[in-house]
Parts: sequence; C-alpha cells; structure tokens
Amino acid sequence: MISAPSIRHGRSVMGVNTWLVERLRTRMAEPDKLPLYVKFADVVQLAVRSGEIQRGDFLPSERDFVLALGISRITVRKALELLAEQEIVVRGRGYGTYVNHQLEYHLKPAMGFSQQVVATGKTPGTLWISKTRVPCRAEIAEHLQLSAGCDVYLLKRVRDIDGEPVSIEENYVPQHLITDVEQIDISLYAYFRSQGIAPVRTRNWVSAQSASHEFIQCVNTPATLPVLVVKSLAFDINQRPLDYSINYCRADMYVFYSED
Repeated sequence: MISAPSIRHGRSVMGVNTWLVERLRTRMAEPDKLPLYVKFADVVQLAVRSGEIQRGDFLPSERDFVLALGISRITVRKALELLAEQEIVVRGRGYGTYVNHQLEYHLKPAMGFSQQVVATGKTPGTLWISKTRVPCRAEIAEHLQLSAGCDVYLLKRVRDIDGEPVSIEENYVPQHLITDVEQIDISLYAYFRSQGIAPVRTRNWVSAQSASHEFIQCVNTPATLPVLVVKSLAFDINQRPLDYSINYCRADMYVFYSED
C-alpha cells in the first residue's frame, strides 16, 4: 500500500505548504513568456531534484493548489500532466498524485538488487524468509545445467528500499557455490565476489501476474496491484550458470529497461 506524507517543510496554506506557495507565486509572476503551467511544473521539478520534495511524497490536490494560488484548475491539471509525462510524478485515480519513486532496474548488467538500489542513492534492505537446501525442480535444473532433483540452495527474502517492501525474491544457487549460507547477508552477489565468483551477464524474462496471498501479506499491497515477475539467469565469464532468480515485484515501484 502506498503511504507517504504530504510535502514537507512549513505550515500549510489551504493544503499546500507555504514555501511551495511562495515559490510558485514568485515564478509565475516573472515576466517571461512561458505558459503558467510550465512555470508551475518547473518549480515542482526543481524541488524534487533538490530533495525538498521527497520521492514517494504525495502532492496536494488540484483543488488545494487552485485555492492557494488563485489560478485555474486547467493550469494546475496541465502542470501535473506535464510532470507525469516527464515521469517526475505518478497520477493515480482514487489516490492522488505522488512523486515518482520507481526503481529503474537494469536488466543487462550483472548487478544484484542491492547494487542497483545503492546506485540510486537509496538503502536496500532484506528480511529473510528462508536459506535452505531443496530438491531442484526440473525447469530450474535445466537452466542451471543440473540434474533434476539434486540439491540447490533456495534463498528467499523480502527486499525493501528505504524500509518500504517492494519485492519477494527467490534465488536458486548450485550447492557447490555456497560454502556457508549464513555468510550471505543482504547481497548474494557480494557473497559471490567474496568467494572469487564474478557474475558477468544475465538472461532475463519479464511477465506479469496477479498478487498472491503471500505477496499481499509480505509486501503490504492491495490485491488489485499487478505483480511483475522477473526471472534471471546469471553466468560467469566461462558461461557457467551461477544463479537462477525469480523476483516478484510491485508494478508501481519498478521500471525495467535494457540497453545494448
């Protein structure tokens, strides 16, 4: 469930913080010929980039902006639509407009969740569900070039970003690649590197499904929110399979992209 405070800093004026009201008024009063909605969007964009408005924060309603600034609702709506087109905010019917806090997840490089989150300036977290040896299912054994039914390590956990749960991850790792499973902390790839193992490329499959009961409970999302399923197979420099992972991700928190 998305939950975030309204924008911070200062007392509220009709639902809009005083510092933002003054900044919007000042910018819109400037004599350049840019449309008012563009000036409005520029102010919000700069506030997001400076950190004055935090990612995940909800913006005031269109009505609150209209009352606080004395401008038309069309101007406010066009400004918010422009910000949405620029992927600075996300607009959702029924729960308002909030600052985009999606994780841009690179599919091409062999980087784990923790590395990618840290690269965005955020803090990754892990709540372990299990670290166990299990018989390898035929589908997964084929990917890992193992015999079906042989033991692999199943590492299952809830991943979070800045304390907010965003996904459930399952990693299937050949038994011989892990000498002490308790040494694996937040990052499996960090453990690999400590053992002289270097993932260099991944193969990925992305699909979507409805949220399971486990996902709803662990990640605290509404049942109506779709789940992105990302399956990844990691290889070392010798093309040896190292890890087959299945990530069940909040659809509103991830943007997956790939580039050559």
